[in-house]
This record gives sequence, structure tokens and C-alpha cells, in this order.
Amino acid sequence: MPKIDIPSAPQGKGTRYPSPHGDPCAQRHWRALGNAAGLTQFGVNLLTLEPGIWSSQRHWHTHEDEFVWIVEGEVVMVTDAGRETLRAGDCAGFPAGSKDGHHFINEGSRPAKLLIAGSRDNRDECGYSDIDMHLHSGRYDDTPPLYTRKDGTPF
Repeated sequence: MPKIDIPSAPQGKGTRYPSPHGDPCAQRHWRALGNAAGLTQFGVNLLTLEPGIWSSQRHWHTHEDEFVWIVEGEVVMVTDAGRETLRAGDCAGFPAGSKDGHHFINEGSRPAKLLIAGSRDNRDECGYSDIDMHLHSGRYDDTPPLYTRKDGTPF
């Protein structure tokens, strides 16, 4: 396998969350390293959070494991247990099915980089701990993600 040229890897910015839920993470950006390598069984993204930016809304996965390693900088991890500072070299894991919602916030003054790896299971759904939102399964079949309120009503 050839070396992945990170600056040439597919990039993304923002979120597909319905308004206003995407506002805190609208300026996040990432490089899709797993896609650059042709991986299909799990995703690997290098996420950059500028100061004040969130990784996501606090969420948990029904069918996907997720692993996060802090490559550079410092972030605050928020889970049901509270807030914990993670620095470069620290990591965290979130097993599929655990309803302990998580996200990361850059409360520092410099950009932070996080390497995020997770399985790609089309059955996966996401629950959101702090907001009235639910992500339905099917987001890996080339259709737009379906977000609804927790009772199933559309936004």
C-alpha cells in the first residue's frame, strides 16, 4: 500500500446536521484518510478543530465502535461522566451500543487534531444525548443522512 499523502486526501468541512444543531461544529474540517487508502470496513479521519469548535453534537452509536486519538493540541471530552481534558497522545474509545454520548470541544487557543477511527456499519443509528435529534440507519448507501426528532417527526 502506498503512503497516504495527507494534504491530498479527500477533505470535508462542516456537518450535515439540521439547523441549528450544526452551528457549534460548522467550522470543523477533516481529511478522510481511510477513503484515501480505499478502506471500506472502517473509516479513519484526521479532524481539525480550531479554537471554540466542537467535533460533533454529543452522540453515541448503536452498531459502530469509535476510537479517538489526540494527535496535536488539547480538547475537552464531554461524556455522561462529565468533562475531561485530553492532550496530544491521549486516546478514548466508545463501544457500539453504549449510550454514553460523547464529543470533543477545543477550548484552547490553538488548533487541535484528532485521529478518529470507526466501523462503517449501515445499520448504525446515532442517539444524541443533549438535543432532540436522531440519525437513522442507511447513511453509507449513498443517500443523504436522515435526521429526525427523537419521536420520528421531521425537521
